[in-house]
Amino acid sequence: MLADSHAHLDDERFDADRAEVLARAAAAGIDLIINIGADMESSARSLALAEQYPMLYAAVGMHPHDAKQMQETDYHQLVQWAAHPKVVAIGEIGLDYHYDLSPRPVQKEVFLRQLDIARQTGKPFIIHERESHGDMLDIIKLAGRGLDGVFHCFSGSVETAREYVKMGFYISIAGPVTFPKSVKTKDVAKFVPLDRLLLETDSPYLTPHPFRGRRNEPAHVRLVAEEVAALRNLSLAQLAESTSENVRRLFKIA
Repeated sequence: MLADSHAHLDDERFDADRAEVLARAAAAGIDLIINIGADMESSARSLALAEQYPMLYAAVGMHPHDAKQMQETDYHQLVQWAAHPKVVAIGEIGLDYHYDLSPRPVQKEVFLRQLDIARQTGKPFIIHERESHGDMLDIIKLAGRGLDGVFHCFSGSVETAREYVKMGFYISIAGPVTFPKSVKTKDVAKFVPLDRLLLETDSPYLTPHPFRGRRNEPAHVRLVAEEVAALRNLSLAQLAESTSENVRRLFKIA
């Protein structure tokens, strides 16, 4: 069985056929999906879906794009949500200097506050990082010490991945690993120790080959797994067992 460690099934693009999408995931051998919040509204939807579907678990948090929207009451709400048995992580949180949709100082402040919530609640974090490696590394070394977490949809170098793995964090590989020109991501997929590797779809985004350009869905994590297994000279069963075990260990799912 496979696990999709990062999906956004609360997205409106699934409103017409969400149950069918989950049925296709189960038919493809996926028995666990972590649905990720990106702001307060999507976090609430994520929890509602996790309550509705046994195979879904939720993460709650404020994405760096929307950090400027964060209110003091929202931090308290995240703490309350984190007490729910189906909320398994704080995320996705982090820094994005590519779009700068929120001012960088605000991104940093909101990121640090949410790392503190992860520490306070005992939940792992799920990190979004884009073009912010220097600041990210500084913050994680200081505020992430002793926490568990994953860098989702990792697009950095082997050298960067090595730094995070040394600190005990996980690296998650998504659909771009199937693209012929994604050499750097393929190298990372080969490098990351098997006990620190997760797989994801980031549905409805980042659809793997050969469905690139269409809406992504959790069933396609199998395509990611097949590519990574081939890169590592492992059977699909070996990779599925290890990465699913990693998801359950990180997110404390029995």
